[in-house]
Amino acid sequence: MTPIRHNASDSDPVLDAVRDCVLAVGVRRTTLTDVARRAGVSRMTLYRRWPDVRTLVGDLMTREWIEAATRAMPEPEPGTSARTLIVEGLVRGVDAFRRHPLFRKIVDVDPELLLPYVLDRRGASQEALLELLADSVEKGHTDGSVRPGHPQRQARALLLVAQSFTLSLRTMTDEGDDELSPEAFYGELRTILERTLTP
Repeated sequence: MTPIRHNASDSDPVLDAVRDCVLAVGVRRTTLTDVARRAGVSRMTLYRRWPDVRTLVGDLMTREWIEAATRAMPEPEPGTSARTLIVEGLVRGVDAFRRHPLFRKIVDVDPELLLPYVLDRRGASQEALLELLADSVEKGHTDGSVRPGHPQRQARALLLVAQSFTLSLRTMTDEGDDELSPEAFYGELRTILERTLTP
């Protein structure tokens, strides 16, 4: 799969600082003053790049989500179909997001922060993921492992499925029932994706 390109710095001390603040107290209780102090920069330095904490957290989410998705991608091996890479990458990606400490903190403490990206508009990380998925779908068209179709539409449908599992899976699992565990649902997700993509 083609690596995702993004602009967020992998080692930006300001993004590292806001990550620490959000993990400690959540988004609503994080201030630009807290971030500046933790990053060792002035508040004016922050204001030149970010008008408020939400914008700063948006850039942090873009960095963290793209990194999580990139790490979840399986290494392509000779003979592995594009469909297999897509399916395994999405299943592993859902699991990686659900385990991600920043994602868990936001879902538990500040879930409204995610609503615009679910209900109103796509964010930078979603756009990057769609680019990756569309490219992978086109490779699947070429190697014959993915059914013919509009690659961008197919990519968007795949992301919709993955997002629903990422955001809502915990409402469907039952603790103590192996048949309704997250792992069991990952098996269902794999089946859904395979059947969606198979020619």
